[in-house]
Amino acid sequence: MKLLIMGPPGAGKGTQSEKIIEDYNLISISTGDMFRESYRKQESLGLLAMEFIRDGLLVSDEITNEIIRRRLFAKNAEKDFLLDGYPRTLNQAYDLDNILEIMDSKLDAAIKILLDDEVIIGRMSGRRVCSICGATFHIQHKPSKKDKICDQCGGVLYQREDDKEESVLNRLSIYHEKTKPLVAYYKERNILFEVNGNQAFDDVYQEVKAVIEAVR
Repeated sequence: MKLLIMGPPGAGKGTQSEKIIEDYNLISISTGDMFRESYRKQESLGLLAMEFIRDGLLVSDEITNEIIRRRLFAKNAEKDFLLDGYPRTLNQAYDLDNILEIMDSKLDAAIKILLDDEVIIGRMSGRRVCSICGATFHIQHKPSKKDKICDQCGGVLYQREDDKEESVLNRLSIYHEKTKPLVAYYKERNILFEVNGNQAFDDVYQEVKAVIEAVR
């Protein structure tokens, strides 16, 4: 089973992905995670990707497609997975189709989480990340016990550049512009399923789970 979870930045795609892979034994393939890992290794792809991210821009199709190709064509790559954060543009969707065709496979469902922009801004601008272990907190919804200190390892918490309000607003504008044709593309193929993200996590997941059960 090959699934895609999509939605605006801050829609909770990563959290939903964790639950999906736990319940359905899928591998989560996150472009965001891969970009950050590549950057930590000081690889050229990661360094280039971080330039886009720091400016609040979507990483270029060329860079994003290349890191996905490497992942899916790697030796012993998983055959069943959940894509998180890819594709985000129509060109990326075309490239994914080409990759899956080579793999003699196809995408089973594109699950889109719908969420109001105002909620997203509050979620992302309040997010803080540990500089050591990467644990995530929120100044309102999940504050650390000690101000700016990670509960798990004692590392310093910081606000990522792409979580600052100006960057979030820019990312949302780009997201709406770029993903509109992508949504239409998957809708035309009858594999687009929309769920209401303006509710509690468990309620969102129940809608997500219903979609997965319908396409299994």
